[in-house]
Amino acid sequence: MIPALMPTYNRADLAFERGDGAWLYAQDGRRFLDFGAGIATSSLGHGHPQLVAAIAEQAARVMHVSNLYRVPQAERLAARLVAASFADSVFFCNSGAEANEGMVKMIRKTMAETGRAERHRIICFDGAFHGRTLAMLAATGNAKYLAGFGPVVEGFDHVPFNNMNALRDAIGPATAGIIVEPVQGEGGVRPADLQFLRELRAACDEFGLLLGMDEIQCGMGRTGKLFAHEWAGITPDVMSLAKGIGGGFPMGAILAREAVARHLTPGTHGTTFGGNPLACAAGNAVLDVLLAPGFLAGVDRRGRALWQALEAVVRDYPTVFTGLRGAGLMLGLVCRPPQAEVQQALLAEGLLAVNAGENVVRLVPPLIVTDADCASAVAMIRAAAARCAEIAKVAAPGLAAQ
Repeated sequence: MIPALMPTYNRADLAFERGDGAWLYAQDGRRFLDFGAGIATSSLGHGHPQLVAAIAEQAARVMHVSNLYRVPQAERLAARLVAASFADSVFFCNSGAEANEGMVKMIRKTMAETGRAERHRIICFDGAFHGRTLAMLAATGNAKYLAGFGPVVEGFDHVPFNNMNALRDAIGPATAGIIVEPVQGEGGVRPADLQFLRELRAACDEFGLLLGMDEIQCGMGRTGKLFAHEWAGITPDVMSLAKGIGGGFPMGAILAREAVARHLTPGTHGTTFGGNPLACAAGNAVLDVLLAPGFLAGVDRRGRALWQALEAVVRDYPTVFTGLRGAGLMLGLVCRPPQAEVQQALLAEGLLAVNAGENVVRLVPPLIVTDADCASAVAMIRAAAARCAEIAKVAAPGLAAQ
């Protein structure tokens, strides 16, 4: 018999009743260090006083009015995001998939409104993940996610990640733009080469295409800059955000240059819940913390220190880990045994992590994680690695001796 809650997830048998900073407390009293952060979403951790107060205060006033009226909280958040980015205008929505849908619509609409309606195709990359709607499944291009959902939505072409020759070969008369994740999260915590991002910008300029950045997972401070593409010193034409933007409150956004945004005139796009007073109160509270002096530099510093500590773990346990990937506080341990075994070993030590593609265990702690939290996480990973190494030694003694 099917459960009342539709079984679309293989859920761990854990239920959390409260959290504090980077820690979660289960109903049975156990404490876990949260290096999953709700899949890179709880950017300020759990129970952050500034975020909690902002949400509570706004909820007591007015939560939702719809976009038939002005929303001062949204106006303020949009102005702050514009001031901190390449963008001239912002559209708020509810999720990452919705933000990516809107980004594709903006790219196509811009082409149509500038006399290039034949340009409607978007180039995406192998290993990408852009969401679960029908169109975003097509943009993702993963056969596993597409299976069983009927005809694939047309208009998306896929090329190998970090391969400029393949990208240039894919550009044709119907190409409108390119969408790329500066760091592929679900695909295995795979960073784009910074030179590759620069060459994408140059190719878009050369061929008159629009460059879209999917920063749903890697944006909002996760790599040590507010947006991951800043490391390459380039600017996109349009960008999607979600996850960490609301600190755990459901929210998404599309940031765009005026040349793109001006084509979404009244009636061309919309949302019922997007950008409501409660969501934008949360978004403003998150931005208060992220833009505070020294905060992003601290994320960068802790990310680099965590990288160095994890490099030593990888060296010490070659039968468990084959590599380390990522940027800032978005890191991935490439596993030799099945990632599920490693994740279970981590869970047994009290560390929450998230699986990703290419047999990678993803570490995406809250951005407020402390040095002490990181040291605890490394100790837990070492203990889990030792546990997995013993299993590997029994299963394959020849490999363990290498």
